[in-house]
Amino acid sequence: MTSIRTICVYCGSAKGRDPLYLDAARALGRDMAHAGIRLVYGGGTRGIMGAVSDGVIEAGGQVTGIIPRFLIDMEATESELKRLDELVVTEDMHERKHLMFQRSDAFVALPGGIGTLEELIEILTWGQLGRHQKPIVIANLNGFWDPLTALLDHMDEQGFIHRSQHVRPIVTRDIASILPEINRAHDLSSGVGRTEIIEKL
Repeated sequence: MTSIRTICVYCGSAKGRDPLYLDAARALGRDMAHAGIRLVYGGGTRGIMGAVSDGVIEAGGQVTGIIPRFLIDMEATESELKRLDELVVTEDMHERKHLMFQRSDAFVALPGGIGTLEELIEILTWGQLGRHQKPIVIANLNGFWDPLTALLDHMDEQGFIHRSQHVRPIVTRDIASILPEINRAHDLSSGVGRTEIIEKL
């Protein structure tokens, strides 16, 4: 049985131009629910955020939404938020991100915009600083994250990423592989004190 109980999913509040993004988000949500893993996410009910939470809820899973008060009307409505079995309203983005980190055993980045990128980079930075060894997955759907992974490779090659073994995320194009890879990385980290780098392209 997996020791991963909660996964934080970073993703866009817009749906994007490729229908694959919404379909993949729903599939990830269903996989999490079937595995008994709680979703921790930004609380939005629209776009990819809405799709991943829909997938969890429709499959009978549990969802924790963490949203700053000022974003409620932009990314959801109070009535829509009642569908979540747990809602945490924060005063600002810093509190939101800190709670998302505290309450998650692993992290997945689906396609998104600047906010999603910022959240992903921050959690990678905390890994580099030795603040955690939780698995981090980049769901590189249709090559969406190729520019970022190329930039990370370039930074590493140029000597600007320290402790790179703690920074490199799992990169996969296959939604179905996300939970098995997280469990494998978590088991390796628990056993030998580090997360193995796994890349599926």
